[in-house]
Amino acid sequence: MTTKYFDKLLAEISKTGKPNIEDSEYISQFFIPINSARNSILEEQDKIPKYLYFINSGFMRLFYYDQNGEEQTTFLCSQNGFIASFSSLINQTKATENVECITDCEFLKISFIDAKQLVEKSETFKNFFLVMFEKSISLATSRANDLASLNAEQRYQKMIDQQAHFIQNIPLQYIASYLGIKPQSLSRIRKKTIK
Repeated sequence: MTTKYFDKLLAEISKTGKPNIEDSEYISQFFIPINSARNSILEEQDKIPKYLYFINSGFMRLFYYDQNGEEQTTFLCSQNGFIASFSSLINQTKATENVECITDCEFLKISFIDAKQLVEKSETFKNFFLVMFEKSISLATSRANDLASLNAEQRYQKMIDQQAHFIQNIPLQYIASYLGIKPQSLSRIRKKTIK
């Protein structure tokens, strides 16, 4: 087991429970380490998703093509985070989103089938996956609430306050799309913020 690939995941799991030696072995048995280049599409819209991804380094996003063929970013993720088209993965239905590496990425992936096996084998993983999926639902709900209740400047300011690393590492058009703002409007907001 190459520890550098699995240490960060083990540290995340340790936040929800105490993994034993067997749990550590499951990680190397079920999670596959991968390196992928920027702009790589890992899962495609309209196909049943196969994997859950844990990011060791880099930035990823979920996005879909709207009726005009334009990309709409719905989720951004970075180091120590999980990403998938979550509801489609759990229900094994066609994904409404694509999973893409925004930058060069190093990550671990686990198939849906193997994740189910892990949940059956390990109470630690059962609790961990439950917390992780609850967190993903909470983030999606929070974003929907922000889009409904905050204006564009407030949404951008909230990202500066809570997720500044996204602004520093992710292209402007993806940030704008995620915040529900046109890129030119975001440019104006950024200029005001800098002043």
